[in-house]
Amino acid sequence: MTRRSRRSVLASGTLAAIGLTGCLGDSGPNADSSSSSYDEGGGANGVTPEEMAATPDESAVETSPVPTAKSQLPVEYALESLREATVENVVPRDGIPSVDEPIFEPVADVGEGAEPRPDDPVFGVVRNGEAKAYPRSILVHHEIVNDEIGGEPIAVTYCPLTGTAMGFERGDVEFGVSGHLLNSNLVMYDRAEESYWPQMLATAIEGPLEAASLREVPVYWTTWETWVEAHPDSVVVVRDRDYVRDYENDPYRSYNPPSGYYAEDSDVLFEPLTADDRHPPKQPFRCSRPDDRPLAISLEGLREHGVYGISGDDREDDYLAAYDATLDVGHLYRVDDASGYEFDADASAVTGPDGERHDPADLPLESLSAYDAMWFAWAGFYPSTSVHE
Repeated sequence: MTRRSRRSVLASGTLAAIGLTGCLGDSGPNADSSSSSYDEGGGANGVTPEEMAATPDESAVETSPVPTAKSQLPVEYALESLREATVENVVPRDGIPSVDEPIFEPVADVGEGAEPRPDDPVFGVVRNGEAKAYPRSILVHHEIVNDEIGGEPIAVTYCPLTGTAMGFERGDVEFGVSGHLLNSNLVMYDRAEESYWPQMLATAIEGPLEAASLREVPVYWTTWETWVEAHPDSVVVVRDRDYVRDYENDPYRSYNPPSGYYAEDSDVLFEPLTADDRHPPKQPFRCSRPDDRPLAISLEGLREHGVYGISGDDREDDYLAAYDATLDVGHLYRVDDASGYEFDADASAVTGPDGERHDPADLPLESLSAYDAMWFAWAGFYPSTSVHE
Protein backbone atom coordinates (compact mmCIF):
# COMPACT_ATOMS: atom_id res chain seq x y z
CA MET A 1 0.00 0.00 0.00
CA THR A 2 1.29 3.48 -0.84
CA ARG A 3 1.29 5.59 2.29
CA ARG A 4 0.69 9.31 2.08
CA SER A 5 1.88 11.73 4.71
CA ARG A 6 -1.04 13.39 6.52
CA ARG A 7 0.73 16.70 6.12
CA SER A 8 1.00 16.22 2.37
CA VAL A 9 -2.76 15.71 2.25
CA LEU A 10 -3.29 18.90 4.22
CA ALA A 11 -0.84 20.85 2.12
CA SER A 12 -2.72 19.89 -1.01
CA GLY A 13 -5.76 21.77 0.25
CA THR A 14 -7.98 18.74 -0.31
CA LEU A 15 -9.57 18.96 3.12
CA ALA A 16 -10.26 22.64 2.76
CA ALA A 17 -12.08 21.91 -0.49
CA ILE A 18 -14.10 19.13 1.07
CA GLY A 19 -14.87 21.28 4.11
CA LEU A 20 -15.24 18.35 6.48
CA THR A 21 -15.54 18.74 10.23
CA GLY A 22 -16.28 15.76 12.40
CA CYS A 23 -17.88 12.54 11.25
CA LEU A 24 -20.65 14.22 9.28
CA GLY A 25 -18.99 17.22 7.71
CA ASP A 26 -20.30 20.77 7.82
CA SER A 27 -23.91 19.64 7.68
CA GLY A 28 -23.56 18.85 11.39
CA PRO A 29 -25.36 16.21 13.39
CA ASN A 30 -28.50 18.25 14.04
CA ALA A 31 -29.85 17.93 10.53
CA ASP A 32 -33.34 16.49 10.82
CA SER A 33 -32.90 14.32 7.74
CA SER A 34 -30.10 12.39 9.46
CA SER A 35 -31.61 11.83 12.89
CA SER A 36 -33.41 8.70 13.95
CA SER A 37 -35.79 8.16 16.84
CA TYR A 38 -34.67 5.56 19.32
CA ASP A 39 -37.27 2.90 20.08
CA GLU A 40 -36.84 -0.55 21.57
CA GLY A 41 -36.35 -3.10 18.86
CA GLY A 42 -35.90 -0.31 16.34
CA GLY A 43 -32.62 -1.53 14.89
CA ALA A 44 -33.28 -1.05 11.18
CA ASN A 45 -30.06 -2.84 10.32
CA GLY A 46 -31.87 -6.14 10.79
CA VAL A 47 -28.85 -7.68 12.50
CA THR A 48 -29.52 -10.65 14.77
CA PRO A 49 -27.13 -11.22 17.68
CA GLU A 50 -25.38 -14.56 17.44
CA GLU A 51 -22.19 -16.17 18.63
CA MET A 52 -19.25 -15.18 16.48
CA ALA A 53 -17.56 -18.30 15.12
CA ALA A 54 -14.70 -16.61 13.26
CA THR A 55 -11.14 -16.97 14.55
CA PRO A 56 -8.03 -15.05 13.49
CA ASP A 57 -5.60 -16.39 10.93
CA GLU A 58 -2.70 -17.41 13.21
CA SER A 59 -0.06 -16.97 10.52
CA ALA A 60 -1.34 -13.46 9.74
CA VAL A 61 -1.30 -12.57 13.43
CA GLU A 62 2.25 -13.86 13.89
CA THR A 63 3.66 -11.87 10.97
CA SER A 64 1.61 -8.70 11.39
CA PRO A 65 3.22 -5.53 12.78
CA VAL A 66 -0.08 -4.70 14.49
CA PRO A 67 0.05 -5.77 18.18
CA THR A 68 -2.91 -8.03 18.91
CA ALA A 69 -4.33 -9.48 22.10
CA LYS A 70 -3.62 -13.06 23.13
CA SER A 71 -7.32 -13.84 23.26
CA GLN A 72 -10.25 -12.66 21.18
CA LEU A 73 -12.57 -10.11 22.77
CA PRO A 74 -16.29 -10.96 22.90
CA VAL A 75 -18.32 -10.05 19.80
CA GLU A 76 -22.07 -10.73 19.75
CA TYR A 77 -22.66 -10.75 16.00
CA ALA A 78 -21.33 -12.66 13.02
CA LEU A 79 -18.63 -10.70 11.23
CA GLU A 80 -20.49 -10.93 7.93
CA SER A 81 -23.52 -9.31 9.56
CA LEU A 82 -21.36 -6.52 10.95
CA ARG A 83 -19.80 -5.87 7.57
CA GLU A 84 -23.25 -5.66 5.99
CA ALA A 85 -24.39 -3.23 8.70
CA THR A 86 -21.41 -0.91 8.23
CA VAL A 87 -22.28 2.50 6.82
CA GLU A 88 -19.51 3.11 4.32
CA ASN A 89 -17.93 6.34 3.11
CA VAL A 90 -19.69 8.70 5.49
CA VAL A 91 -16.60 10.78 4.76
CA PRO A 92 -13.63 9.86 2.55
CA ARG A 93 -10.83 7.81 4.08
CA ASP A 94 -8.61 10.14 6.11
CA GLY A 95 -11.07 12.96 5.41
CA ILE A 96 -10.94 13.26 9.18
CA PRO A 97 -7.15 13.40 9.56
CA SER A 98 -5.46 11.56 12.37
CA VAL A 99 -2.75 13.45 14.24
CA ASP A 100 0.48 11.60 13.52
CA GLU A 101 2.99 14.16 14.79
CA PRO A 102 1.28 15.59 17.89
CA ILE A 103 2.61 18.78 19.46
CA PHE A 104 2.66 19.01 23.25
CA GLU A 105 3.19 21.65 25.89
CA PRO A 106 3.48 21.30 29.67
CA VAL A 107 0.06 21.95 31.18
CA ALA A 108 1.52 24.90 33.11
CA ASP A 109 2.70 26.55 29.87
CA VAL A 110 -0.45 26.33 27.77
CA GLY A 111 -1.01 29.80 26.35
CA GLU A 112 -3.89 32.00 27.41
CA GLY A 113 -6.86 31.57 25.10
CA ALA A 114 -5.77 28.08 24.08
CA GLU A 115 -6.19 26.64 27.54
CA PRO A 116 -9.35 24.54 27.97
CA ARG A 117 -11.99 25.73 30.40
CA PRO A 118 -11.88 24.03 33.82
CA ASP A 119 -14.84 21.75 33.05
CA ASP A 120 -13.85 20.93 29.46
CA PRO A 121 -13.39 17.18 28.87
CA VAL A 122 -9.93 15.81 28.37
CA PHE A 123 -8.76 12.25 27.85
CA GLY A 124 -5.82 11.29 30.04
CA VAL A 125 -3.29 8.47 29.63
CA VAL A 126 -0.51 7.42 31.98
CA ARG A 127 2.13 4.92 30.84
CA ASN A 128 5.42 4.12 32.57
CA GLY A 129 5.23 7.26 34.66
CA GLU A 130 4.47 9.64 31.77
CA ALA A 131 1.14 11.48 31.74
CA LYS A 132 -0.44 13.06 28.69
CA ALA A 133 -3.77 14.81 28.15
CA TYR A 134 -5.79 15.06 24.94
CA PRO A 135 -8.52 17.73 24.96
CA ARG A 136 -11.80 16.62 23.54
CA SER A 137 -12.02 19.91 21.64
CA ILE A 138 -9.07 18.72 19.54
CA LEU A 139 -9.92 15.02 19.33
CA VAL A 140 -13.42 15.80 18.05
CA HIS A 141 -11.76 17.11 14.88
CA HIS A 142 -9.26 14.25 14.45
CA GLU A 143 -10.59 11.18 16.32
CA ILE A 144 -7.18 9.45 16.36
CA VAL A 145 -3.78 10.55 17.69
CA ASN A 146 -0.88 8.24 16.85
CA ASP A 147 1.47 8.94 19.72
CA GLU A 148 4.13 7.50 22.01
CA ILE A 149 3.62 7.51 25.78
CA GLY A 150 6.18 6.27 28.25
CA GLY A 151 8.21 4.85 25.40
CA GLU A 152 5.26 2.84 24.04
CA PRO A 153 3.54 3.61 20.71
CA ILE A 154 -0.12 4.22 21.52
CA ALA A 155 -3.17 5.26 19.49
CA VAL A 156 -5.54 7.48 21.47
CA THR A 157 -8.96 7.42 19.83
CA TYR A 158 -12.28 9.20 20.29
CA CYS A 159 -15.63 8.70 18.59
CA PRO A 160 -17.96 11.69 19.11
CA LEU A 161 -21.05 9.79 17.97
CA THR A 162 -20.74 7.10 20.67
CA GLY A 163 -18.91 9.08 23.36
CA THR A 164 -16.05 6.60 23.55
CA ALA A 165 -12.40 7.44 24.28
CA MET A 166 -10.12 4.39 24.00
CA GLY A 167 -6.44 3.62 23.67
CA PHE A 168 -4.62 0.84 21.82
CA GLU A 169 -1.07 -0.39 21.47
CA ARG A 170 0.02 0.20 17.88
CA GLY A 171 3.65 -0.92 17.54
CA ASP A 172 5.15 0.75 14.47
CA VAL A 173 1.73 1.03 12.82
CA GLU A 174 -0.43 4.12 12.43
CA PHE A 175 -4.21 3.98 12.62
CA GLY A 176 -6.41 6.17 10.45
CA VAL A 177 -10.10 7.09 10.12
CA SER A 178 -11.64 4.85 7.45
CA GLY A 179 -14.68 7.07 6.92
CA HIS A 180 -17.00 4.15 7.77
CA LEU A 181 -19.31 3.80 10.77
CA LEU A 182 -20.68 0.71 12.48
CA ASN A 183 -23.42 1.16 15.07
CA SER A 184 -22.53 4.89 14.82
CA ASN A 185 -19.01 4.01 15.98
CA LEU A 186 -15.72 5.04 14.41
CA VAL A 187 -14.21 2.33 12.19
CA MET A 188 -10.43 2.64 12.18
CA TYR A 189 -8.06 1.06 9.71
CA ASP A 190 -4.41 0.21 10.18
CA ARG A 191 -2.03 1.62 7.63
CA ALA A 192 0.12 -1.51 7.56
CA GLU A 193 -2.28 -4.11 6.14
CA GLU A 194 -5.62 -2.29 6.09
CA SER A 195 -7.71 -4.35 8.45
CA TYR A 196 -10.85 -2.54 9.62
CA TRP A 197 -11.37 -2.09 13.38
CA PRO A 198 -14.59 -0.72 14.93
CA GLN A 199 -13.27 1.18 17.91
CA MET A 200 -15.67 -0.15 20.55
CA LEU A 201 -15.27 -3.77 19.48
CA ALA A 202 -11.47 -3.44 19.24
CA THR A 203 -11.75 -6.43 16.90
CA ALA A 204 -11.16 -6.46 13.15
CA ILE A 205 -14.26 -7.18 11.07
CA GLU A 206 -12.44 -7.28 7.74
CA GLY A 207 -8.91 -7.62 6.38
CA PRO A 208 -5.88 -9.85 7.03
CA LEU A 209 -6.40 -9.64 10.82
CA GLU A 210 -10.13 -10.37 10.70
CA ALA A 211 -11.41 -11.60 14.09
CA ALA A 212 -8.21 -10.58 15.92
CA SER A 213 -8.47 -8.08 18.79
CA LEU A 214 -6.28 -5.14 19.72
CA ARG A 215 -4.42 -4.65 22.98
CA GLU A 216 -6.27 -1.98 24.94
CA VAL A 217 -4.74 0.87 26.94
CA PRO A 218 -6.69 2.69 29.69
CA VAL A 219 -7.88 6.18 28.78
CA TYR A 220 -9.47 8.30 31.50
CA TRP A 221 -12.30 10.66 30.57
CA THR A 222 -12.07 13.56 33.00
CA THR A 223 -11.93 17.37 33.02
CA TRP A 224 -9.07 19.78 32.41
CA GLU A 225 -9.15 21.13 35.96
CA THR A 226 -9.24 17.65 37.49
CA TRP A 227 -6.44 16.32 35.28
CA VAL A 228 -4.11 19.26 35.94
CA GLU A 229 -4.65 18.93 39.69
CA ALA A 230 -3.91 15.19 39.60
CA HIS A 231 -1.05 15.40 37.08
CA PRO A 232 0.58 18.85 37.26
CA ASP A 233 3.66 17.50 35.45
CA SER A 234 1.57 16.26 32.52
CA VAL A 235 1.86 17.54 28.98
CA VAL A 236 -1.15 18.30 26.80
CA VAL A 237 -1.58 18.05 23.05
CA VAL A 238 -2.13 21.49 21.51
CA ARG A 239 -3.58 22.75 18.27
CA ASP A 240 -1.58 22.30 15.10
CA ARG A 241 -1.99 25.08 12.54
CA ASP A 242 -1.05 22.69 9.75
CA TYR A 243 -4.53 21.20 10.02
CA VAL A 244 -7.47 22.96 8.41
CA ARG A 245 -9.78 22.83 11.42
CA ASP A 246 -11.83 25.40 13.32
CA TYR A 247 -10.87 24.30 16.81
CA GLU A 248 -12.95 27.05 18.36
CA ASN A 249 -16.13 25.31 17.23
CA ASP A 250 -17.49 21.87 17.97
CA PRO A 251 -19.11 20.32 14.87
CA TYR A 252 -21.46 18.46 17.22
CA ARG A 253 -22.53 21.68 18.97
CA SER A 254 -22.04 22.52 22.63
CA TYR A 255 -20.68 19.94 25.07
CA ASN A 256 -20.06 21.93 28.24
CA PRO A 257 -22.70 21.66 29.57
CA PRO A 258 -24.00 18.82 27.35
CA SER A 259 -26.59 19.97 24.85
CA GLY A 260 -27.56 19.42 21.25
CA TYR A 261 -26.33 16.06 20.01
CA TYR A 262 -24.80 15.26 23.39
CA ALA A 263 -28.01 15.58 25.41
CA GLU A 264 -28.84 12.21 26.95
CA ASP A 265 -32.33 11.99 25.46
CA SER A 266 -31.49 13.35 22.00
CA ASP A 267 -32.05 11.18 18.94
CA VAL A 268 -29.32 9.09 17.38
CA LEU A 269 -28.16 9.72 13.82
CA PHE A 270 -27.97 6.13 12.58
CA GLU A 271 -30.05 3.12 13.55
CA PRO A 272 -28.24 0.98 16.14
CA LEU A 273 -27.56 -2.70 15.62
CA THR A 274 -30.03 -3.40 18.42
CA ALA A 275 -32.12 -0.80 20.27
CA ASP A 276 -32.83 -0.90 24.00
CA ASP A 277 -34.87 1.90 25.56
CA ARG A 278 -34.31 1.05 29.23
CA HIS A 279 -32.17 4.20 29.46
CA PRO A 280 -31.83 7.47 27.57
CA PRO A 281 -29.85 6.69 24.41
CA LYS A 282 -26.86 8.87 25.30
CA GLN A 283 -26.67 8.28 29.04
CA PRO A 284 -23.02 7.45 29.82
CA PHE A 285 -22.12 4.11 31.38
CA ARG A 286 -18.84 2.55 32.47
CA CYS A 287 -18.69 -0.56 30.32
CA SER A 288 -16.68 -3.77 30.16
CA ARG A 289 -16.86 -7.11 28.37
CA PRO A 290 -15.68 -9.96 30.58
CA ASP A 291 -16.04 -13.39 29.04
CA ASP A 292 -19.01 -14.39 31.19
CA ARG A 293 -21.20 -11.45 30.08
CA PRO A 294 -20.78 -7.76 29.19
CA LEU A 295 -21.76 -5.27 31.88
CA ALA A 296 -22.63 -1.59 32.10
CA ILE A 297 -22.32 0.42 35.30
CA SER A 298 -24.16 3.71 35.80
CA LEU A 299 -21.59 6.45 36.41
CA GLU A 300 -24.06 8.31 38.61
CA GLY A 301 -24.69 5.15 40.63
CA LEU A 302 -20.98 4.48 41.01
CA ARG A 303 -20.37 8.00 42.32
CA GLU A 304 -23.17 7.49 44.82
CA HIS A 305 -22.11 4.04 46.06
CA GLY A 306 -18.33 4.35 45.83
CA VAL A 307 -17.92 0.63 45.32
CA TYR A 308 -20.24 -1.67 43.44
CA GLY A 309 -20.11 -5.44 43.75
CA ILE A 310 -21.33 -7.43 40.75
CA SER A 311 -22.21 -11.10 40.99
CA GLY A 312 -24.95 -13.47 39.87
CA ASP A 313 -26.45 -13.09 36.40
CA ASP A 314 -25.13 -16.61 35.79
CA ARG A 315 -21.63 -15.19 36.03
CA GLU A 316 -18.60 -17.33 36.68
CA ASP A 317 -16.78 -14.55 38.57
CA ASP A 318 -17.49 -11.59 40.82
CA TYR A 319 -16.52 -8.07 39.83
CA LEU A 320 -15.88 -4.91 41.78
CA ALA A 321 -16.30 -1.39 40.44
CA ALA A 322 -14.55 1.34 42.42
CA TYR A 323 -15.05 5.09 42.17
CA ASP A 324 -11.91 7.22 41.89
CA ALA A 325 -12.67 10.78 43.01
CA THR A 326 -9.19 11.96 41.97
CA LEU A 327 -10.19 11.86 38.29
CA ASP A 328 -13.95 11.26 38.66
CA VAL A 329 -13.62 7.90 36.92
CA GLY A 330 -14.40 4.26 37.62
CA HIS A 331 -12.14 1.20 37.79
CA LEU A 332 -13.21 -2.41 37.38
CA TYR A 333 -11.66 -5.52 38.92
CA ARG A 334 -12.23 -9.27 38.98
CA VAL A 335 -12.54 -10.54 42.57
CA ASP A 336 -13.29 -13.81 44.38
CA ASP A 337 -16.00 -12.25 46.53
CA ALA A 338 -17.26 -8.73 45.88
CA SER A 339 -19.29 -8.52 49.09
CA GLY A 340 -16.42 -7.69 51.45
CA TYR A 341 -15.49 -4.23 50.11
CA GLU A 342 -16.56 -0.82 51.35
CA PHE A 343 -15.92 2.76 50.28
CA ASP A 344 -14.53 5.41 52.63
CA ALA A 345 -15.80 8.62 51.09
CA ASP A 346 -13.81 10.87 53.42
CA ALA A 347 -10.53 9.22 52.43
CA SER A 348 -11.68 8.38 48.90
CA ALA A 349 -10.38 4.87 49.53
CA VAL A 350 -11.63 1.29 49.25
CA THR A 351 -11.52 -0.89 52.35
CA GLY A 352 -10.98 -4.57 51.64
CA PRO A 353 -12.15 -7.61 53.59
CA ASP A 354 -8.89 -7.54 55.57
CA GLY A 355 -9.56 -3.98 56.72
CA GLU A 356 -6.75 -2.53 54.61
CA ARG A 357 -7.38 0.71 52.71
CA HIS A 358 -6.44 1.00 49.06
CA ASP A 359 -6.40 3.64 46.37
CA PRO A 360 -9.37 2.88 44.06
CA ALA A 361 -6.96 2.98 41.10
CA ASP A 362 -4.56 0.48 42.66
CA LEU A 363 -6.47 -2.34 44.31
CA PRO A 364 -4.53 -5.63 44.65
CA LEU A 365 -6.91 -7.31 42.24
CA GLU A 366 -7.01 -8.23 38.55
CA SER A 367 -7.83 -5.04 36.65
CA LEU A 368 -10.22 -5.28 33.69
CA SER A 369 -10.47 -3.08 30.64
CA ALA A 370 -13.42 -0.67 30.82
CA TYR A 371 -14.44 2.51 29.06
CA ASP A 372 -17.25 5.06 29.04
CA ALA A 373 -19.87 4.79 26.31
CA MET A 374 -23.29 6.11 25.42
CA TRP A 375 -26.01 3.62 26.28
CA PHE A 376 -27.40 3.18 22.76
CA ALA A 377 -23.96 2.31 21.38
CA TRP A 378 -23.07 -0.15 24.14
CA ALA A 379 -26.45 -1.88 24.07
CA GLY A 380 -26.25 -2.00 20.28
CA PHE A 381 -22.93 -3.83 20.26
CA TYR A 382 -23.61 -5.89 23.40
CA PRO A 383 -27.36 -6.59 23.72
CA SER A 384 -26.72 -9.27 26.35
CA THR A 385 -25.24 -6.69 28.74
CA SER A 386 -26.27 -6.58 32.36
CA VAL A 387 -26.92 -3.13 33.86
CA HIS A 388 -25.89 -2.03 37.35
CA GLU A 389 -27.17 1.20 38.90
